[in-house]
Amino acid sequence: MSAGTSTTHRAGTPETTMPRLPDTWTLTASAFNWTPDVVRAEHPATDIAVGIVRGGVAPVIELEAGQAWRSFPDPDDGEVDALRRDLEAAGGRVSIVGASIDDWALPERRRRDDDERFAFLVPQLRAASRLGATGVRLPIGQAGPALLPRLLPVLHELDLVLFEEAQGRQTPSDPGTAAAFEAIAVIDDPHVRVLIDLSMLMPALPVTYVEALAAAGVSPTLLERIAAEWRDPATAEVVVAALRAGEVPHQAHTLYMDMLVRFGRSDAAVLHDVLPLVSGFHLKFWDLEDADGRVSAPIRDLGELLAGGAFAGTLASEWGGHEWLDDDPGEMTRRHLALAREALAEGLARA
Repeated sequence: MSAGTSTTHRAGTPETTMPRLPDTWTLTASAFNWTPDVVRAEHPATDIAVGIVRGGVAPVIELEAGQAWRSFPDPDDGEVDALRRDLEAAGGRVSIVGASIDDWALPERRRRDDDERFAFLVPQLRAASRLGATGVRLPIGQAGPALLPRLLPVLHELDLVLFEEAQGRQTPSDPGTAAAFEAIAVIDDPHVRVLIDLSMLMPALPVTYVEALAAAGVSPTLLERIAAEWRDPATAEVVVAALRAGEVPHQAHTLYMDMLVRFGRSDAAVLHDVLPLVSGFHLKFWDLEDADGRVSAPIRDLGELLAGGAFAGTLASEWGGHEWLDDDPGEMTRRHLALAREALAEGLARA
């Protein structure tokens, strides 16, 4: 079944009837959801981004710098200014700009040193500030202890927040990311914060994802296990063992790796101790198959966790399922934002 025709958790309810969320919470839409449109290149990426606002999907958007500007990674002032003017004319603005550090210099395939990594990132910070964004985003730990202290004066100068994003299995207790969380805590500055992607809190795999694996030839026995027992720690071992044993068809490899990298299996309680460091969330969704609450439950749990706290920041609708679905990103995002607004409010009421 296409996600565009699936049953959702009252996701068709008009936004005007949705419960009110705290004024310090801003629901946004990520331009990443329109990646297939950007790849088709029938329209400029900046026009697609502005169209999110003009189309009434959301007045505040997240932007991917690498998609938006041809002059990336050193965005041209004219390109930046033109996008800001178009967004403001449409009544919109940018919350967070997805930045990046290319750790490898080409063509020599030499790893950049910290001075080069710093120089690669700073123009993106200045472009984000010029655009009027409140922050930029990097994968958690990429800047690292070597760059974070050096970046702090620039962030203060630009009044910009650097968000380090944790997702999938990158929980605060995960050995691979615990040091990154600690580095942010040690800096203890509001200009360096964590962004949590709700792919960390998946109670079950997306229905359409399992269907895509089946279509790619993954064995029914393995599919039954991952569909029924995703959060069982032993299932992770089964997933890895099947890959090592060559049991995953070649055409399924890219999709299959999502279970190892992009999909988590924790619950909201793992975030409790790091909430003071968190100023943003990606309300990651893959499809809208929500008959059993697998899409809405993590958002509802998040609302409950944040109730009564001091959270102030953005909660962005980010769609990752366009990797295997061809549904309309505008319709998917509208419906998900409606679902998310209601689920967050229900979580607040439940607290």
